[in-house]
Amino acid sequence: MKERGSQFLWTGFSFVLAFAVWTASIKLVDVQDIGPMETAVGLATINGWFHQWTGVHMRLYTVTDWLGLVPIFICLMFGCIGIVQLMQRKKLLKVDCDILLLGLYYLLVIFGYLIFEMIPINYRPVLIAGRLEASYPSSTTLLVLSVMPTFVFQTHRRLKNRKAKRLIDIMTVTFSLFMVIGRLVSGVHWLTDIIGSVLFSTGLFCIYRAVVLLYCKEE
Repeated sequence: MKERGSQFLWTGFSFVLAFAVWTASIKLVDVQDIGPMETAVGLATINGWFHQWTGVHMRLYTVTDWLGLVPIFICLMFGCIGIVQLMQRKKLLKVDCDILLLGLYYLLVIFGYLIFEMIPINYRPVLIAGRLEASYPSSTTLLVLSVMPTFVFQTHRRLKNRKAKRLIDIMTVTFSLFMVIGRLVSGVHWLTDIIGSVLFSTGLFCIYRAVVLLYCKEE
């Protein structure tokens, strides 16, 4: 268990480092004014080509936007589990270790999102309601890929029924793939926005999983 935890920790830090390098590349490499209202976009050649190839599909954007409520519901569900445990056990530190860490992890994801909202790296390739919006990393992709793996991880720790766990695995992977591909081809993000979200969310989840494996007992 400790060995697996260490492996996930190093993997997580590697992905976060890759995300940092990727972000720097977007600010420094092949920057051109190809965005709406002549906004600058890094890695412009590949971003521009991919955006022209996919086009813009606002219905798909709307569908994936609404489905973004699913990971929010999962966050609330785990929040309720933590609150129930707190009410029953009377002390915060008696709440399951992995649930406490999960709350901190979700706060870290929100904090990362807010930072990039305040310091835009890229703006969307299309105007939303006539306005420029920060585009990097894709917030919906970040939310889905940060939260859905924790759902699988927690169910594997807490459920004994193999069929139930298998069903949850299939549903979660299918949903996550649909959301990532949907955001990718909807045309409301640059390709680099999606890649950045994948790198960042993978790194954060691996670090969370590592800390749980290293310091929390199996339920």
